[in-house]
Amino acid sequence: MKKTSLEDLHREHRPDAIEERLRRSAASENVSDAVLGAIDGCVTTFAVVSGAVGAEFPVAVALVLGFANLVSDGFSMAVSNYESMRAQHEFVDDVRRMEHEHIARIPEGEREEIRQIFRAKGFEGAQLEQIVDTICSDERLWVDTMLTEEHGLQKAGGSPWKAALTTFFAFLAAGAVPLVPLFFNALPVQQRFILSTAMAAVVFFLIGMLKSLVFARPLLRSGLSTLLTGGTAAALSWLTGYLLRTLVGIASP
Repeated sequence: MKKTSLEDLHREHRPDAIEERLRRSAASENVSDAVLGAIDGCVTTFAVVSGAVGAEFPVAVALVLGFANLVSDGFSMAVSNYESMRAQHEFVDDVRRMEHEHIARIPEGEREEIRQIFRAKGFEGAQLEQIVDTICSDERLWVDTMLTEEHGLQKAGGSPWKAALTTFFAFLAAGAVPLVPLFFNALPVQQRFILSTAMAAVVFFLIGMLKSLVFARPLLRSGLSTLLTGGTAAALSWLTGYLLRTLVGIASP
């Protein structure tokens, strides 16, 4: 990772910059969902195109398989993301309700948990008691602290519906790109495949650059890494189609 200059660090840690960065934390989750969906979508359809070309199937077969996989896999991925986030939210809510109940029934025991948590961090004496009093004076803060410190949980993130829709539409948008050149009937099949490869490569590279914004990685390196991942998947798919056609005896219609 490129080392940040001292001047940039000071600028990034001004109170207003910190406030803005914390406010953007939820938005970064949406970007992560979009990146995940887009990578999987482009890999899925371009792999189908590569496998069909390797097996020398007609373009119509590649289109049918490509769009069928695009819709079904996109839906499956969106549902999986939704269910995963909903389960996480429900688990955090259950733990939160439990902690509220414990505070209501045994407040001194819960105060002692806060005390021991912060004593383990090196606080002692009056300073420790001030921290305990401050946290325990606000029940929401008290419960949030217990979620993080005792159970190792983070507060529930964004909406499962929003995550699912972001994943689904990113999957469709990126996954449709490698299929577009197959509609160019005036071009020979091999030229359409080359064009599909070029367009998929651009998509992979752009997704990698977008990913770098989420994980703070160098743009070029992240773009090339994602391009290599997608290219490897497509190459394996083409090789599978080729081997099935030549070794197993699958013939094109």
